[in-house]
Amino acid sequence: MHPDGERVLLEEEEIRKRVRELGEQIAGDYAGKELLAVGILKGAMIFLADLVRFISVPVFFDFMAVSSYGKSTGPSGAVRILKDLERDIEGCHVLVVEDIVDTGLTLSYLVGNLQSRRPASLKVCTLLDKPARRRVDVVVDYRGFVVPDRFVVGYGLDYNECYRNLPYVMVLRPAVYKGGNLNV
Repeated sequence: MHPDGERVLLEEEEIRKRVRELGEQIAGDYAGKELLAVGILKGAMIFLADLVRFISVPVFFDFMAVSSYGKSTGPSGAVRILKDLERDIEGCHVLVVEDIVDTGLTLSYLVGNLQSRRPASLKVCTLLDKPARRRVDVVVDYRGFVVPDRFVVGYGLDYNECYRNLPYVMVLRPAVYKGGNLNV
């Protein structure tokens, strides 16, 4: 385990197994349809890449980048689109792929924004769900794992742009994000 970790929350093999299950479930739900997977950058990049390998229907990709945290560990309340979709989603079956749903503020904003573009359907898939911190109700159609209210990193999730490359999800030691002592 990385020295900045308190403990490993989800092992690499456990993640791989669940991602396969999600991909197969999504493929079944979209049988006979084309799917547009919208990865939310940067955190969902690794999850999206692994997930679509298990989706057997035609899958197209696009990406959005949004900002709601900056360099802090808590939500600012403001959501900004930093990178928008490159294609029109009207009439498309859209699957938003997130790394984590925390307060729900970012996801609520994204879903509202995308719904206004009139997709044929819009569903949400997240690797991690942290319902203890939810501030607004959001629908998560596919979830990998429910996690406790701890600061987690790895498998795409970061703190200050670090730890995304870890193949597992770990709880970050509070001293790291409260004192800024990164061991990179």
